Amino acid sequence: MVNRRRQTRNQTERARELRSLSTQPERILWFALRNRGVAGLKFRRQFPIGPYFADFVCLEANLVVELDGESHEGREEYDDRRTKYLESCGFQVFRVMNDDVLEDVEAVAIGIAREAGIDVVTWLSGKTIIPIEQEDTPTTET
Repeated sequence: MVNRRRQTRNQTERARELRSLSTQPERILWFALRNRGVAGLKFRRQFPIGPYFADFVCLEANLVVELDGESHEGREEYDDRRTKYLESCGFQVFRVMNDDVLEDVEAVAIGIAREAGIDVVTWLSGKTIIPIEQEDTPTTET
């Protein structure tokens, strides 16, 4: 599990720098994710996890969302190491192509909600959100 201690000054400065240098797809996706915009989930951007910075992370769902684009071409080994590290910290990693965000951010948001275990039909209908893993839990009647 990730150490949720305060960030170091260097990590905070680096996260700020990464946020200021964000790409158009990152800004578009952040606009959708911020303020609990996707299924009420709280996301943070450019969040340090060990030696890496996750593009977006939802700590309550242990979900990391990584955007991949042209800058990731030829970096498959690095991305694989990074994914394995994040998974070893207890995170599920959901990779999204920049073009997918640019073409249909709503579909990407639905995919993120689904990866977080959200019942998407319930969420989109405006009803109370029930995580998928809790739906199948039998209730005990007394």
